Amino acid sequence: MKLTFHGGAKMVTGANYLLESDSQKILIDCGLHQGSNFCEKHNWEPFAYKPSEISAVFITHAHIDHVGRLPKLYKDGFRGQVYSTLPTREFAELLIKDSDHILEEEARRFKKPILFIPEDIENLMKHWQGVEYHAPVTVGPFKVMFYNAGHILGSSFILVEVEGKKIIFSGDLGNSPAPIIGPWETFGGGATHCLIESTYGDRVHEDLPERKEILEDLIEDTVKNNGTLMIPAFAMERTQDLLYEINDLMEHGRIPRLPIFLDSPLAIKLTDVYRRYDRYFVHNAGLPRKHDPGHLFKFRDLKMTFTTEESKKINDVPPPKVIIAGSGMSHGGRILHHERRYLPDPESTLLIVGFQAYGSIGRQILEGASSVRMFHEDISVRCHVKAIGGYSAHADQFQLMQWLKPMRKTLKKVFAVQGEEGPAAALAQKIIDEYAVSAHVPEMGEEVVL
Repeated sequence: MKLTFHGGAKMVTGANYLLESDSQKILIDCGLHQGSNFCEKHNWEPFAYKPSEISAVFITHAHIDHVGRLPKLYKDGFRGQVYSTLPTREFAELLIKDSDHILEEEARRFKKPILFIPEDIENLMKHWQGVEYHAPVTVGPFKVMFYNAGHILGSSFILVEVEGKKIIFSGDLGNSPAPIIGPWETFGGGATHCLIESTYGDRVHEDLPERKEILEDLIEDTVKNNGTLMIPAFAMERTQDLLYEINDLMEHGRIPRLPIFLDSPLAIKLTDVYRRYDRYFVHNAGLPRKHDPGHLFKFRDLKMTFTTEESKKINDVPPPKVIIAGSGMSHGGRILHHERRYLPDPESTLLIVGFQAYGSIGRQILEGASSVRMFHEDISVRCHVKAIGGYSAHADQFQLMQWLKPMRKTLKKVFAVQGEEGPAAALAQKIIDEYAVSAHVPEMGEEVVL
């Protein structure tokens, strides 16, 4: 049994793990590498394995850094089956199609061929099957099962049983419990190996009440300063969490009413998928339930701007106002237009609520850049800049350790993946020190015999 790390090694993005038995090969995730550009140049490099030899791909969740190269895999010869939860399948199709035009632009910029064409996406989806949590899938010698990872709606960690081994692939684990989808599951059934994400492997988030209080204060300051609060948000989960909490703050009179704009066609489409899968929502005292599952994302002061013309009209609305728009790392999307307008405004605020990859505009601003380059211009950054780690959809170090704890007595080896080298190394050392389990940060392309 051999495991090879073809992505997610000493980097947050590009998750892609090859698991080989004597007779068959499967992949866990097939994601896009992202960084200073939406798509990094080495996404154009050939796969280090033959796509035609892959029997199946198992997808942990729909984020583009876990699914973004699947159409290229199909284009290059893969004809096996793709498996994920039902919401993940729907989300992934929307996200992959949405990324297509950005990839075309970057292919032109890098003077590279187009990674894949729309027909590759359509054909890929014919090979994609949705399954429920805890429903076993058998592919040759591999028995696979999905468990709730609490990261985004439909996200999973994956158990692969083969040749007497139980290998856990964490995917991305949620900042648990998430307001809408609730907590992740844990696994205590004799896991022998685990690949654990480490995006925030060296830090601890604010707790949920604290993050809500910070959001409340920022909106109050925005109103007092007569400014604009810009929130670059990932279209899925982060956006819906923010809408839920802003609505809750308004309904309980904790913030004044002001215009809230969701300026993201993709986020609007994804929210429709949420409405179809409300059975995946957690229903408890903290989350009211009404007949319409979309009530969480509809409230009086919210305006969803789908068209370009609607987006432009946001400029005509005087501050104070809140604008939530993609992309989450300011790679592209409508948030750039708002940032160009309001980053130089000392009365406005940029709120960062998610991980910012090295080299991205969001990361530059977060690290104190006095200006950033966008639209072939140098844009001054004179607005307030605030980050709330508690809005990350990723587990922090404490949560990662808690999730791993039930497995510690049977684990032979843990691999810290999907994190930059520093956080991954910190988490690996923590696992060694606290659980006395062997832990390792793999290199890209590293092969391990299990």
